[in-house]
Amino acid sequence: MKLFLTLIFSLLVLTSCEGPEGPKGLPGINILGQVFEVNIDLNATNNFEQVVTIPLSIEVFESDAILAYRYEGSFNGADIWTPLPSTYFDNFGGTFLYTFNHTYFDLKFFLDGNFNLGVLAPSWTDNQIFRVVVVPAEFADAGMTFEQLQNNIELEFVGN
Repeated sequence: MKLFLTLIFSLLVLTSCEGPEGPKGLPGINILGQVFEVNIDLNATNNFEQVVTIPLSIEVFESDAILAYRYEGSFNGADIWTPLPSTYFDNFGGTFLYTFNHTYFDLKFFLDGNFNLGVLAPSWTDNQIFRVVVVPAEFADAGMTFEQLQNNIELEFVGN
């Protein structure tokens, strides 16, 4: 028991010690993502799709991530946003979804489903509010070519 208490006391003493503070690091980049909202119709008139141009005031690079959300309503004064793609099921076995694709200068929102989307109520197709979030990002650079990676990688075969 004495040995156990001595070990515990030693661990507490050793882990609570501090050394000198290291050098200050470089200042970080202070970048926030950009957000904008659009109100669009996704109905038979536009073939259930709509292209939205990213505002010129928002600088988007090819490496940036684009996220999109559909407004679902509010609860206790807070907006409810559902990330895309978002799938819904009707009472007749049908499935439809809101989704999008993008470049670094525009997005295309569209409805897709396994039935005639023209039977959807206007509450599902008209005046749909989407929030677009542009998240700054950079392509990863490991500083080596793919060939160098293949030569240096160590794989272990697991299986029969």
